[in-house]
Amino acid sequence: MGCADQIQMLILLFLTVAAAAPLVQGHGTWVGFYSNSCPKAEYVVQSTVQTHFQTNPTVAPGLLRMHFHDCFVRGCDASILIDGPSTEKTGPPNLLLRGYEVLDDAKKRLEDACPGVVSCADILALAARDAVVLTGGKSWQVPTGRRDGRVSLASETSNLPAFFDSIDVQKQKFAEKGLNTQDLVALVGGHTIGTSACRSFSGRLYNFNSTGKADPSIDPTFLPQLRSLCPQNGDDGSRRVALDTGSADKFDTSYFINLKKGRGVLESDQALWTDASTKTFVKQFLGVRGLQALSFNVEFGKSMVKMSNVEVKTGTDGEIRRACSRIN
Repeated sequence: MGCADQIQMLILLFLTVAAAAPLVQGHGTWVGFYSNSCPKAEYVVQSTVQTHFQTNPTVAPGLLRMHFHDCFVRGCDASILIDGPSTEKTGPPNLLLRGYEVLDDAKKRLEDACPGVVSCADILALAARDAVVLTGGKSWQVPTGRRDGRVSLASETSNLPAFFDSIDVQKQKFAEKGLNTQDLVALVGGHTIGTSACRSFSGRLYNFNSTGKADPSIDPTFLPQLRSLCPQNGDDGSRRVALDTGSADKFDTSYFINLKKGRGVLESDQALWTDASTKTFVKQFLGVRGLQALSFNVEFGKSMVKMSNVEVKTGTDGEIRRACSRIN
């Protein structure tokens, strides 16, 4: 082989590797993992989510929250889906999650088509992406190849980011998962869809930090609206209130606009605007003049890929569950 031929072959090899590089995400997962073993896997998940969404739109934020809660406990291994008296599903932060039936349905369809191939962890990661798209968000490529965990403990859900966490505590919890401050702001921005129970924020409406007064960061014109929805001596606190007032069903930047106006519902959400370290990213997502603008949709997808690769099980670690609600 002549020198020119060798150079041409090396260039071809380089181009081939370069073209494939964007598909490989590391951590043992990559985009198109099931392209040969179960080619219709992503379509099955997408069509299943869409079918359920059409009759019950609340499954969209439910699936997104579920993926987040799964990844922050033992990594993205679908341990949140396991039934049992003391599993993650029964932990206090997870009691109001919804969408389990969507994942069970998708798993059944995939087991019929490709038995023992597609993990529940991957189904959940794909379903979270599809839920965002159905509510108007931008799609992203989801690396797959995760395997399912065999351990699920309710006691470990206490490590999940909480609605009362300060920004410093939130940043610490995210950093422990390899996620930075921008990831934090982007991922919490997922609250642009969905609701929260009154019990999660009623304290800041009436007796913030035991002061007997409301949280001063709440817009005074917004406070009466929240109090009417969540009366001090009302029900058991289970009433649901939109986290993104006026746009709870659409994945957009309205959530950040509300933070700027002092209309964040959760204490931990409003803190994104009052804390200087996170406020900058909120401004960038809003395109505030003088700062480099960031596309929320684009950055959210990037942060979701990072989060979905947290402590994943791949190769021979874990298993491929036959049913998402129980280990094999």
